[in-house]
Amino acid sequence: MYEHILVRYGDLTLKGKNRHLFIKKVNELIKAKVTSLDVSLDIRHDRVYIDLKDTPKETVIQCLNRVSGLYSYSLISKCPIDLDKIAEIATQMILDKTQGQPTSFKVETKRADKNYPLTSQQVSPIIAGKILRQMTNLTVDVHQPDLTLNVEIRDDGAYLFIDQIKGMGGFPVGIGGKAVLMLSGGIDSPVAGYLAMKQGIEIECIHFESTPMTSIESVQKTIDLVEKMALFAPDNKIKLHLVPFEQIHSTINIHVTDPYLITILRRMMYRVAERIMIQSKSLAIINGESIGQVASQTLESMQCVNDVTKALVIRPLATYDKHDIMKIARDIETMDISTRPFEDCCTVYLPQNPAIRPQIRFADAFETNFDYKKLIEEAVLHTKTITVDAYNHTDILGKGLTVEESLS
Repeated sequence: MYEHILVRYGDLTLKGKNRHLFIKKVNELIKAKVTSLDVSLDIRHDRVYIDLKDTPKETVIQCLNRVSGLYSYSLISKCPIDLDKIAEIATQMILDKTQGQPTSFKVETKRADKNYPLTSQQVSPIIAGKILRQMTNLTVDVHQPDLTLNVEIRDDGAYLFIDQIKGMGGFPVGIGGKAVLMLSGGIDSPVAGYLAMKQGIEIECIHFESTPMTSIESVQKTIDLVEKMALFAPDNKIKLHLVPFEQIHSTINIHVTDPYLITILRRMMYRVAERIMIQSKSLAIINGESIGQVASQTLESMQCVNDVTKALVIRPLATYDKHDIMKIARDIETMDISTRPFEDCCTVYLPQNPAIRPQIRFADAFETNFDYKKLIEEAVLHTKTITVDAYNHTDILGKGLTVEESLS
């Protein structure tokens, strides 16, 4: 019954003089996501029509669900511009939708083909009358109907649709510049990365790995998370920077007392992240912190950690509830991966009594106990960078106990 999908841009149409840049970018993303499918695109100034040909509609919708910047889309049935034929097909569409249950409806017509002799206001009541004569379960309500039949009359035929399927929303990924995501193996940071991409930010990921202090499985878990996130990225690929953090981690454990372990650990991470941000020509650091969720995510702790960097730090989850974060994680299929029982360097040695209101002067004092600048230089120098492809799995298990061994 459905041969086409109508794609709408939504907020992109409000971008004034930059509108064409946003639409050009989102059209590039659509093309990239469906490039392997047997479909064709008809790109108009404010929407895109996709001819499904023989491709299952579910397959195309799955691809569209991974394109940021799309407001909604609708399944369309196309027919000749004949009012009887339009009413016949519309009746079947409405029957499939209502299953004969009492339903109020209205018809909205858009006459894109101005050469068609009837106006939109003339077409709508004619079609509604023909449908009502065939369906006794329907009543007309032009103000708050249960169902709206949309009819677009174009030069090549009539396009009919009922439902609007909500898209990913936001802005096309890449239009907002690039940032680096501090990616742990937990639930929150992949969601933060997804939300950043949804708002148009292209990301590269940074993972602080402490193999062999932590297992190689924890790194594989991170790679698998990036593969899921790459489904929303341009060309389905994301760069992953694997930072060797074991030496820094071990040194902190020796020279820093228990309450400040996590604080100093994260301050070192931010210093490294800033260096990689600059090297990758990115504009910001993104993380998955949510205010008050754990001891290291109080405002005082964030302030103490932020003190070591001049970089812009974006926290997409700052005010999110944990249940809301988990729902998004399930939606983007990262939840099951994040909950695998392999610890990363932030969780392997959790202090029993972490400082929830750490002070910058105390953190500075602890850092005078060791030459952290040299350690950071070494970590950045020996960082391994790989490109993770959503459709080409990277497996490092069984190749060594460390990242160095597994990627050599």
